[in-house]
Amino acid sequence: MQGKQSIIDALNLLLANELTAMDQYFIHSRMYLDWGLQKLYERIDHEVTDEKAHASAIIERILFLEGTPNMVTRDPIQVGHDVPTMLQNDLNVEYHVGALLKKTMALCEAEQDYVTRSMLQTLLDDTENDHAHWLEQQLRHIKLLGLPNYLQSQL
Repeated sequence: MQGKQSIIDALNLLLANELTAMDQYFIHSRMYLDWGLQKLYERIDHEVTDEKAHASAIIERILFLEGTPNMVTRDPIQVGHDVPTMLQNDLNVEYHVGALLKKTMALCEAEQDYVTRSMLQTLLDDTENDHAHWLEQQLRHIKLLGLPNYLQSQL
């Protein structure tokens, strides 16, 4: 089915950001593993899988709309050097992706592409209700417990 180029372009922008998020989560997960923070490693490694699934859904939709997925473009990743910075950088990526999802959903609504909009709603629910919410909780835990106690809880 021939899709509108504006939607394909917007999906490719989303794809770039999902791949960026995946790359950033990947390096952070391996850093947590190296530091022995097993619980953080497991959760963030799970996020790598989620972001890969998001990218896959976007790729499948672009292909269905007879577009070409851009697998090269990425935004620069923001690698943290300590746990609070890593969590904040990941949260910033989720906020950015959430904003792009909403913008693309509005475009889909305007172009009457309700199937793509529905697919993006699923990704937005995951981004806001799972990824961003969990990261916000972790940063709140650090403030409440203090960093040493938080880190001990992640071993």
